[in-house]
Parts: sequence; C-alpha cells; structure tokens
Amino acid sequence: GMDLKAFAEGSMPIVEGRGLAGMTERSCRKPLIAAVEGFALAGGLEIALSCDLMVASKGTRLGIPETGVGLFAGAGALLRLPRQLPYAIAMELALTADPITAERAFELGMVNRLSEPGEAVAVAIELAERIARNAPLGLAASKEILRETAGRTEAEFWQLQNPILARVFASADALEGATAFAQKRSPSWTGA
Repeated sequence: GMDLKAFAEGSMPIVEGRGLAGMTERSCRKPLIAAVEGFALAGGLEIALSCDLMVASKGTRLGIPETGVGLFAGAGALLRLPRQLPYAIAMELALTADPITAERAFELGMVNRLSEPGEAVAVAIELAERIARNAPLGLAASKEILRETAGRTEAEFWQLQNPILARVFASADALEGATAFAQKRSPSWTGA
C-alpha cells in the first residue's frame, strides 16, 4: 500500500497520466500478472487489480483499508472491485476496511490461481509462460477488447471490435498461425 508517512509529508507515488505506480490509470498492451504473497492492501491491492490476472498464495489478505485512515481507495479499486466481485462484497470491503483472504477471493473469481505460501511468483511465471505461447497481436487485441467492453451495448461492442479484428486477422501472425496449424508445427510469432 501507500507509504502513509510519506503521504503525511505530502508525497504521492503517482505517475502523471498513468496513476499509482505508473499503472492504475493506464495499462500496457501486454498481459500483466500480479503475484501476491502475504498482504495486498490499499494501493498494493489497487496495483494488483490493475493487472489482468492475479495469483495469490494461500493465507494472503486482500483489502482496501483506506476508510480506516480517513481516505478512500482512489487508485481504481472502487472501479475494479465491483467488476470482479459481487457488488455487496465490493461494498463491504470499501466500507468496513476489512480484508478478505485469497481463498475467498479465489472462490469469488478475483484471484485466478492460488498457490502455496512462497510459490505465487512461480505459479505466476507458469501462467505467463502459457500465455507467452500465444500470438502477441491476438493477446493485445483480446486484452483491449475485454477491458473496453464494460458498459457497452452489443452494437458498441461490434463497433469497437471490428477494426481490431480486421487488423489482427490481416496480420502476418494470423497467416503464420493458420499455416503452422495446417503443417502441425508450432508457430513462430513476429508480432506483425
């Protein structure tokens, strides 16, 4: 989370145009995986929620305790939690300042994979290696579309997706993927 002593002295770990830690307001094109051990509270959870996937070790505590210190979760948790959790659970986290366990967050769909304590990074790397076998343009397009469709109508979805589809389906990687499949070999992605 945020260094409250530094905050009291007027410091904020914000990158202009990108948010807390340079990532809560604007993400990158590549998939991001949070690996959480122990605690992800306040800004720490907001950074983890800014990632596309989350791996957490058993016993990890996740929460937004800002209301307990006179603040509120201002780096995206109030946007992302109700998208990933039932509304009532997101509201309870925000209003009580009490954390939940990684196990509960996994049951509710906020955590993708649970690991044994000390293994979150290893499990996140396994997940990243699985993702890295796929085409970079397809990954970036999937991430963009999934992130941008919340609140859109079906017509708006197609309006968003169609130009992305045209670009990706006309790419060298799309041709390589189809050719590799037909030739029963692994594709060689170029990102073009």
